[in-house]
Amino acid sequence: MPNIKIFSGSSHQDLSQKIADRLGLELGKVVTKKFSNQETCVEIGESVRGEDVYIVQSGCGEINDNLMELLIMINACKIASASRVTAVIPCFPYARQDKKDKSRAPISAKLVANMLSVAGADHIITMDLHASQIQGFFDIPVDNLYAEPAVLKWIKENIAEWKNCTIVSPDAGGAKRVTSIADRLNVDFALIHKERKKANEVDRMVLVGDVKDRVAILVDDMADTCGTICHAADKLLSAGATKVYAILTHGIFSGPAISRINNACFEAVVVTNTIPQEDKMKHCPKIQVIDISMILAEAIRRTHNGESVSYLFSHVPL
Repeated sequence: MPNIKIFSGSSHQDLSQKIADRLGLELGKVVTKKFSNQETCVEIGESVRGEDVYIVQSGCGEINDNLMELLIMINACKIASASRVTAVIPCFPYARQDKKDKSRAPISAKLVANMLSVAGADHIITMDLHASQIQGFFDIPVDNLYAEPAVLKWIKENIAEWKNCTIVSPDAGGAKRVTSIADRLNVDFALIHKERKKANEVDRMVLVGDVKDRVAILVDDMADTCGTICHAADKLLSAGATKVYAILTHGIFSGPAISRINNACFEAVVVTNTIPQEDKMKHCPKIQVIDISMILAEAIRRTHNGESVSYLFSHVPL
């Protein structure tokens, strides 16, 4: 494809390489380093004048450093006369801070949106936003892609009893997500109502729906410390589920997450590679990864060619 350049930030170079390979392109040259005072310095190693530039940087690892690196890369390309700069952010940083739910609370996702716009981004491509209203924080186009086509493909290929399963949301907020998947599979769905004492700590869970003598598939957009999904798995087993799987778009897995998964009753915990999982998989054999580079690559190709990206919401040639 002419007049297109893809650059990778340092957060997830493996995914960036897979996207470039699927598009038949080479990753652009970029050097990222830090001064002794930890300031980030980025040097774009080739001309981007008049080019359609895509910068791949996920909100994971050292999130603040990676976000700052992305902002600097966007600005560097913009002032080097790139015709358009698109930030490809598989896992959007600060997405859970999307509303003012108590006095003096920040709306950090809106702040990140402002920072990306001010840096010079013309377009955002992301995946499974924690809250879809984040798209409204931007005054530039935002394509929120879904991992659903890849999830459906994995379920059909890896769970023999998928026709006798129940898709379960671990909280009420994910009801729309699980009903969509359940409708596509023509199976039942259920949800778990949870009450929290404080952040990252669940007090009580109530199952709404039937999982008795069925395979239960927990589906969520992200898992951080994994307290919720591990509690939910125990609840589903006690309610009569024969097996429990978890399918997550963003596997953050911080703090005690890995030990909790190892001790939980999951057959498998399936995540996409919006976040690098190689190190986590070494310590947890239950973790399996779905490659979503094709979805992102197809979104980039369609954006570059001026085609509709909404096609990817329902289908992608995986």
